[in-house]
Amino acid sequence: MPSSPTSPAASEPSGMRRRALLGAAAAVPALAALPAAASAATGGASASAGSRRGPRALPGGGDLGPNVIVFDPSTPNIQGRLDEIFRQQESAQFGTGRYALLFKPGTYHGLNAQLGFYTSVAGLGLSPDDTTINGDVTVDAGWFNGNATQNFWRSAENLALVPVNGTNRWAVSQAAPFRRMHVRGGLNLAPDGYGWASGGYIADSRIDGQVGPYSQQQWYTRDSSVGGWLNAVWNMVFSGVEGAPAQSFPEPPYTTLDTTPVSREKPFLYLEGDEYRVFLPEKRTGARGVSWGNGTPRGTSLPLSQFYVAQPGVSAATLNQALAEGLHLLLTPGIYHVDQAVTVNRAGTVVLGLGYATLIPDNGVTALKVADVDGVRLAGLLIDAGPVNSATLLEVGPQGASQDHSANPTTVQDVFVRIGGAGPGKATTSMVINSRHTIVDHTWVWRADHGDGVGWETNRADYGVVVNGDDVLITGLFVEHFNKYDVQWNGQRGRTIFFQNEKAYDAPDQAAIQNGSVKGYAAYKVADGVTEHEGWGLGSYCYYNVNPSIVQHHGFAAPNRPGVRFHGLLVVSLGGNGQYECVINDTGSPTSGTDTVPSKVVQYP
Repeated sequence: MPSSPTSPAASEPSGMRRRALLGAAAAVPALAALPAAASAATGGASASAGSRRGPRALPGGGDLGPNVIVFDPSTPNIQGRLDEIFRQQESAQFGTGRYALLFKPGTYHGLNAQLGFYTSVAGLGLSPDDTTINGDVTVDAGWFNGNATQNFWRSAENLALVPVNGTNRWAVSQAAPFRRMHVRGGLNLAPDGYGWASGGYIADSRIDGQVGPYSQQQWYTRDSSVGGWLNAVWNMVFSGVEGAPAQSFPEPPYTTLDTTPVSREKPFLYLEGDEYRVFLPEKRTGARGVSWGNGTPRGTSLPLSQFYVAQPGVSAATLNQALAEGLHLLLTPGIYHVDQAVTVNRAGTVVLGLGYATLIPDNGVTALKVADVDGVRLAGLLIDAGPVNSATLLEVGPQGASQDHSANPTTVQDVFVRIGGAGPGKATTSMVINSRHTIVDHTWVWRADHGDGVGWETNRADYGVVVNGDDVLITGLFVEHFNKYDVQWNGQRGRTIFFQNEKAYDAPDQAAIQNGSVKGYAAYKVADGVTEHEGWGLGSYCYYNVNPSIVQHHGFAAPNRPGVRFHGLLVVSLGGNGQYECVINDTGSPTSGTDTVPSKVVQYP
């Protein structure tokens, strides 16, 4: 196994994920909820909601539950509480604990909030600068011997940090967003010792100092401001980022767009006086820089009294009743088994999860469905496939959806999908986007390669993301390990800014992945009938460790016509475990034997 790089400035590819060989943290047993440091009360939000629709009506508002821990500057022993939760969650990769750590506006001193699995930390101000921590929010990889490639499922949002030593460490991999953050210093994206790390996501953030990716293999940064960017390994992509390095792919591999075509920041919980509200940022076109530059974001807000505040254990029928009564959904941290699809039919509905609230479909149902309506916002959820195969796990719009949503699109943000790992799971297709103009902003759709319930047929999942709707934009697309196409794009005028992929590790032989006359299914397939499509900064990696003799013809497949365009493509074989013959279609050099060196195509066609 190759050693980690020793020099922070190492510019060569820093190594291979090799999650399967490195092993996985064992799944931990269910952990009891810790008592709350401060009760997350409603601030009077639900006083009259219970009677407004008769005795059967569900109330709006309500307590945020024991796993939402709210601090204010006078809370005693904040550090002790942070440390207690971190000890519980540090290596609980497939555990059941879920936590949201919320800081009321004010200034906090001398804290180091280390984040383990399924832990979100956030400020409760309207602007990140309303909540300042003189200290750090840290992710490191001591639990995994300095390897950060499994630092998944944790987040930081809406805080200002003044790092103790001038630089905050955020050594994460997939499903670990860094949103609406103001770092008054630098940001180090590598673990202590500069071990492996496999890529992440920053949005709507200001880092006053330099960002040092060091060993991060790839990264996507959107609508932010940075004081500098140190290096690149395989694939660094920027859109709408002030201070981003200039476009230079293939060497160094920076793909830089001056603006993001369309964006709308994720909804977030905040306090107005003693009342909780949810802020809904407005849509931006041609976005560049943060949305909160003058301290006040643009958008609207909703009182918590307009949300059904769900607790783990509530039924899907109750969630659907709340939606039918006109309430939005706030899912507090925990695991929700649903025996029918949670169905969003009303335009403008918000479904917001806290602390990686997790939906598990029972009996092969679809976990979440959205009608073909304007302006739905789905955010902050993990959908975990159940042991009975689901045809789909998330559907945005019904099949054949055709309404124009350009003025008010549906957004899917920090909605993550997992098949296997925490136990047996199966789904034919994980995420299906049928509604036009949908914006998917940061997703990781993962067929597990380690953990429990893992095997070529054990956690069978043929397709990761299928896009049927026209005019769909995806910013920050991470999809890995599916048995067939990881991404299949059938809609017209689709756009993807940043794609990270690994083909399935565990294919038993060449025949198992054969796609008609083609060797292997492309990671990213644009349907033959598509006439317009565009992608920027897309990478696919193979690591066929079960059978290293497997050959993958290409990472990308698309019609060869002028309206279908790609910028900055690469494929790489991790240590020679499998090979690519081409990058896209029949274009691009084959991968380089056992040398983990990407093959790149600057423009296609």
